[in-house]
Amino acid sequence: MQFLEHFTPELVVSSPGRINLIGEHTDYNMGYVLPTAIEKNITFSFKKNGSDNECRVYSKTYDTGFEIDLNAIAVSKVEWENYILGVLNEISKRTDKVRGFDCVVESNLPTGSGLSSSAALECGLAFGLNEIFDLGLSKIEMVQLSQTAEHTYVGTQCGIMDQFASVMSEAGNVILLDCRSLDYKHIPIDLNPYKIILLNTKVSHNLASSEYNTRKKECEEGVSVIQKKYPEVKSLRDVNEEMLLSNKEGMSETVYKRCSFIVKENDRVLAMVDALKKNNLDEVGQILYRAHEGISKAYEVSCPESDFLVDFSKDNPKVLGARQTGGGFGGCTLNIVHGDAVDDFVARAAKAYKEKFDIDLEAFEVQPSGGTHIIN
Repeated sequence: MQFLEHFTPELVVSSPGRINLIGEHTDYNMGYVLPTAIEKNITFSFKKNGSDNECRVYSKTYDTGFEIDLNAIAVSKVEWENYILGVLNEISKRTDKVRGFDCVVESNLPTGSGLSSSAALECGLAFGLNEIFDLGLSKIEMVQLSQTAEHTYVGTQCGIMDQFASVMSEAGNVILLDCRSLDYKHIPIDLNPYKIILLNTKVSHNLASSEYNTRKKECEEGVSVIQKKYPEVKSLRDVNEEMLLSNKEGMSETVYKRCSFIVKENDRVLAMVDALKKNNLDEVGQILYRAHEGISKAYEVSCPESDFLVDFSKDNPKVLGARQTGGGFGGCTLNIVHGDAVDDFVARAAKAYKEKFDIDLEAFEVQPSGGTHIIN
């Protein structure tokens, strides 16, 4: 793209990916989650270009770009463009202050790894435009419009967790977020001498987006059954195990399993907060293993590669716990590993994984980090 030849940014923004320590698929069921931003991120370089409505966006990562007419924003056939277009569409409903701009995007987030590069892309763009055009959007407005953009332009009916974590995180903390009220607390996390190690399966099964929306519908189906007996129930957040059991006869086995996972997962989030506050690291690890069992057997959003890596970790006394993290069907497993044993654990896991699946495993440490911010 021609503008790159003389491009000097006015504003540079860093928008992080995220991990979710615990609380998988609870966000769109109005439950609890415990995410944090990580230091891997997407960098946005912005410059006003002087036009009223012509915008140019270039991705260094994909080595491709596209042009946008602010007066004719429409869904693209190219998936990654829709994250940008969806945000611009939502901003246009709130303000007419955006003018022509150029933007260069560069990511060090592994795509398909479950670290929510999509939310980082949405929130980084919203944050940068808010700054450079002085739009007056609050952080929570940026979070909410980014979520809506994903619903409308990408077609994934995601909860609010990913965008919330990308914008609202603080270094050294996880966020206990109530996805119903949006009340939140920063919970200090100190796993020393253990580290959070992600193992990237390098697989991204095509089921992920279609099955995600299917799980959402299955949960809604369960709620509609429970409402006949408990009309006050609005979502699975309002349901306990006793209520669920009393409605088991009215549900298919599949819907019951899905609902059971969500009810138990909400309890696990609160148990994890308690374990972190008490610095009970053994319990932190055990909660992760219990969560993965549910992810794999009850919610059925795991895959052979993730299951293999979690099972492999159980044989190592230096690993406290592990589970698949992210939406499912691939991505990364999250492992709590003693600092002295990280290199050995990664080497052994990589060898076993290569022998089993003939895939080169990728491993990296992540640390709870701050949310979207200006670099310069």
